[in-house]
Amino acid sequence: MKKQNLFSGFLLIGIGAYFLLRQLKIPFFTDFYSWPTLLMIIGIVFLLYSYFSKDYKNLFPGTILIGLGLHFFGLRHYRFWIDHWGAYPLIIGLAFLVKFQKTKKGLLPGLLLISIALMSIFSIGKPGWYVWVNEAVRLMENFWPLILILVGGFLLYKKK
Repeated sequence: MKKQNLFSGFLLIGIGAYFLLRQLKIPFFTDFYSWPTLLMIIGIVFLLYSYFSKDYKNLFPGTILIGLGLHFFGLRHYRFWIDHWGAYPLIIGLAFLVKFQKTKKGLLPGLLLISIALMSIFSIGKPGWYVWVNEAVRLMENFWPLILILVGGFLLYKKK
């Protein structure tokens, strides 16, 4: 298999299977006919491409896309699914750990993000100093498009 065609091939197979299952209207899969499923498919394609091409730089975005797809799918379909900002650092922390598995980079940020996420989600009696984290997250929820623009601009102008 040529590496250059792997990503396109996996993506076309995944998207084609998604739309084929939609047309066949198989009862088991009806809950999966939504945009979070497309996020998961694209994330799986990134992971497959990374493992087959042995180019592990796509493990991180693939894991994030799968995690976000699962999270949004869970929010939409399951009442017990947790709707808390701590889910996002948990997803990113897990992505760092998946990346660390192959590249040996990102263990500390992954563990730190997972610790923050678990503490924010499961800790009932948070210390007084932790209140600022919730306030910062509320501020980011209001201005997240601006944050994306700033991070994108930084990445464009960052010198290598």
